[in-house]
Amino acid sequence: MIGDVIAERYELVELVGTGGMSSVYKAHDQLLERNVALKVLHPHYGDDQEYVERFRREARAVAQLSHPNIVTVIDRGEADGHQFIVFEFIDGENLKELVERTGPLPVRRAVELALAVAEGLAFAHEHGLVHRDVKPQNVLLNGEGEAKVTDFGIARSLDVEHGVTQTGTVLGTSNYLSPEQASGKQVTPATDVYSLGIVMYELLTAEVPFPGDNFVAIAMKHLNEPVPNILERRPDVPVRLAAAIERAVEKDPARRFESMNELASELRTCLSELGSFDAERTFIAPSRVMRKSAPHRTRARRPRWPLYALLALIAAAAIVAGVLWLGGSNHGKHGGNVAATTVVPIQGATSYDPQGSDHTEHSDAAPRATDHNPSTYWYTDIYTTQSFGGLKSGVGLVLDAGKPVQLKSLTVTTDTPGFTAKIQAGDSASGPFADDSSVQTAGGTTTFPLRGTTARYYVVWLTSLPPGGIAHVNEVSARR
Repeated sequence: MIGDVIAERYELVELVGTGGMSSVYKAHDQLLERNVALKVLHPHYGDDQEYVERFRREARAVAQLSHPNIVTVIDRGEADGHQFIVFEFIDGENLKELVERTGPLPVRRAVELALAVAEGLAFAHEHGLVHRDVKPQNVLLNGEGEAKVTDFGIARSLDVEHGVTQTGTVLGTSNYLSPEQASGKQVTPATDVYSLGIVMYELLTAEVPFPGDNFVAIAMKHLNEPVPNILERRPDVPVRLAAAIERAVEKDPARRFESMNELASELRTCLSELGSFDAERTFIAPSRVMRKSAPHRTRARRPRWPLYALLALIAAAAIVAGVLWLGGSNHGKHGGNVAATTVVPIQGATSYDPQGSDHTEHSDAAPRATDHNPSTYWYTDIYTTQSFGGLKSGVGLVLDAGKPVQLKSLTVTTDTPGFTAKIQAGDSASGPFADDSSVQTAGGTTTFPLRGTTARYYVVWLTSLPPGGIAHVNEVSARR
């Protein structure tokens, strides 16, 4: 009860939250004169010695996790038959409350928070602990806006051998449940990768991918249905970040990031690339986390030009412009003028495989086709013949220009020349697409002149494969 003193030290001040296995209180540590969070195991679990021992063992293990993005364990004990763990008290909201209050977060803010969570989880994985219940409610924000993961290991400590409690309840929260949890299989660090991918989706859209009130129905969707493409819900998300989320929420754990550290590394890269992204899309709010104020600078006095100097400069500029105009016109009369083109930033978004069994073909590798590293590539599956083994008419790499543009050409570089391809264009990453070029046989570097369709998404549509039955697209660049 509120007002009770636990272990002759911790006075219960306020019930913060309760769940199926424990309740959390704000408490006052009378010995050290500070507020703490006190998690108390429900009494009916305290009667089972196996559960109690696992609770104690996990509490000891979690107490070893000293990381800035993990809520610190301070104490563990038993009082009047109640098992309890004492945590540092975080006086702030959790991520769920933040999203409910503000709606979708700015891209940079969402990536910063996801990166902090990933770093905390990676540290836990390195110390042998899998969270199993990664969700926005278990990420607290302190007064400085820093993210701290809480509830480590508690669900695991109450687990039995096969991932399901003796009452048949699958561990985890349905909206963030990994497919392996939904099917009662053994969990691994990849389980937390999936759940964090769902959390990122929610931070950016303010929605969970599979809403609903029925635990079983939602769990089955996580098991069987693909997570919706975030670019359809939030088109301003950078393509590389969208690809990272798509990879994190792969149904097969083997197709996700190999580790939480790898996901954290990719999020750091996404964060570093947001400088130019923000400059082009001013509607993305600047970060409010760990941002230092710029030092005050005294504005330098601009030199004042005399009037005659300005007039002379204007006259010179007019002469130069006239010469350039005449030169350009005369050059054009002789047929030698080639219209200038501009490089358009473009990102590998996903694959397009409408006739495939799962409608995807190495979508996680799509960003490699635009990473400016010719040694990496998007690639097709291996087929027994150049015509895709008779299974389909083609397969494509989807590229995102960020907004509708009228491209003049796409240049494709490959280390597997000999395949045939054409360029298609459309308004959605999932199609449909219409032809925007003729078919060409790809050499090492091949430029496809385009017909002038205005579209955001372009597809390198492969119609046949090179000898060996597999094609690589190492780099693609665009011009308008």
